[in-house]
Amino acid sequence: MKLSDAEWTVMNALWEKSPANARDVLEHCEAETSWAYTTVKTLLARLVDKGALAERKRANTSLYEPRVSRTEARRSALRSLVDKAFDGAFGPLLQHMVSDEKLSKRDRGELTSMLEELEQERRVAPQAKRRKR
Repeated sequence: MKLSDAEWTVMNALWEKSPANARDVLEHCEAETSWAYTTVKTLLARLVDKGALAERKRANTSLYEPRVSRTEARRSALRSLVDKAFDGAFGPLLQHMVSDEKLSKRDRGELTSMLEELEQERRVAPQAKRRKR
């Protein structure tokens, strides 16, 4: 699911607090935007149409809740970036992050640890399958 910058702002507000109505979202976004109430309503309607939000009525007020998690949205955004900017390959993205973005020593250590954990999990998984047979 592709989200615009404005839609990310609305989704972040709803991931922080939901269910919420349009006024709640507007108040949450006030510090970083100068949106009118109608702008927020338009963005909420767009996100409902995309399937990113669920809308339910309480009296004459609409309440909105995310239908996609922040993790799912991030995964989709990252996949889109990798497809467009790195020909669908994560290797060049990692190379760019390590060399061009100057990862801190701490960040490099965390990345190394994550890769080692993944490698360990991959080694253990086939052994566990063999034991089940």
